[in-house]
Amino acid sequence: MDILEKALKMLEKHPLCDHCLGRQFALLGHGVENNERGMSIKLVLTLKAHALTLSREKEGVRILKILATNGFFEKAKEILHRMKKRVPSKSVPKTCFLCEGKFEEVDSLAEKALEKLRDYEYTNFLVGIELPVHVEEREDEFKAEFEVSYGENMRNEFGRLIGKRIAEYSGKKVEFRKPEIVVLVNPLAEKVRLQVNPLYIAGRYRKLVRGIPQSKWFCSNCRGKGCEKCNWTGKMYPESVEEIIEKPFLDVTKGVKASFHASGREDIDARMLGKGRPFVIEITQPKGRFLDLKELEEAVNAYAKGKVEVSDLRFADKDVVRKLKRAESAQKEYCVIIEFENKITAKDMRLLEEKLTSTMIKQKTPVRVLHRRADLTREKYIYEVKVKKLSPKRAEMRVRCQGGLYVKELVTGDEGRTTPSVSRILKNKAKPIKLDVLNVIMKRLRG
Repeated sequence: MDILEKALKMLEKHPLCDHCLGRQFALLGHGVENNERGMSIKLVLTLKAHALTLSREKEGVRILKILATNGFFEKAKEILHRMKKRVPSKSVPKTCFLCEGKFEEVDSLAEKALEKLRDYEYTNFLVGIELPVHVEEREDEFKAEFEVSYGENMRNEFGRLIGKRIAEYSGKKVEFRKPEIVVLVNPLAEKVRLQVNPLYIAGRYRKLVRGIPQSKWFCSNCRGKGCEKCNWTGKMYPESVEEIIEKPFLDVTKGVKASFHASGREDIDARMLGKGRPFVIEITQPKGRFLDLKELEEAVNAYAKGKVEVSDLRFADKDVVRKLKRAESAQKEYCVIIEFENKITAKDMRLLEEKLTSTMIKQKTPVRVLHRRADLTREKYIYEVKVKKLSPKRAEMRVRCQGGLYVKELVTGDEGRTTPSVSRILKNKAKPIKLDVLNVIMKRLRG
């Protein structure tokens, strides 16, 4: 069966617009839109039918009537009119069997999308089509009935056409892999909604003061609702690194919320110094994307008032978040001030360096975090230890180790849960007085 025969059989049974007829042969002929393809098929069928009528073949009139009704084809109607062959208006279907006439609304749908997009900054987009199940099932049954092997599905055509219109009117490009905004269109319901994908910005932060947690801590009593214990704030601490950094980001992007991702975390009473800890901030549904990151960096640092400092801001993507999480065990450098129960000697300092350098430390989950972490034994490697005596009972210890080592417990021994430890090696009870993270040794993550 050739193309024209198959097309005629389709039209005999179902009313089809130019798009929906042409789409059944979409893989035949390049650079032709489906509506042009459908109209061309109908035109050739009309010419053949007209030739049959001129030869006084009744089949010609029958085909013209099919084209005038189920094909919605004006040329066929004109020929029948000139031949004084009437087509009863009640026999003309109102809409296409497959798309229900919604391809006529493509421009209107594109305009609706552009109206919604007007509030957002973006450089690229993608159109996604949502069709009712019964519409997709109907098209699948149609394709099976007529053994369509060169067709394109309705979802693809709607997406391509609406995407093309939006690109023409907005000057933005279509992006298939990582679009900033997905325009979700339901052509049958004539509804448009936006899926605004997150904005990711990577950088490093330094925490210059003690007493600030990395992330927001909800009150253990009210779970964030607000109570007398937390002074009705819902939080255990008034601010955090996360909150300090995210506010200027949300102000400038007008995002709905922010999620903070970092390579590990330091204790509340520890500073994060050196080049800082790598982080990524994820902004949900941002309206602004065209950011001057240098200005944003300055805004964050001004807002932080010397408590936190960010640097090396750059645009990133979700892949960087994954790499950041995988890199939590990257090498870290710490400086801890230790106070001993008994006096210490230079020989003790040398012994600590000897026993702890190039050593595997076994740590059971510290008692202080057992309430929120599984009770496991972890092995962490120490690459180098340098110890300097500061006073008869105080020393400074610098440690370069695998990320995830609990340095405070390395000092105390944590009731035997960390071995070896400073306390056990020297048989002299030790406790950490001040702890600083000096460096997080990681390559610059790229998306």
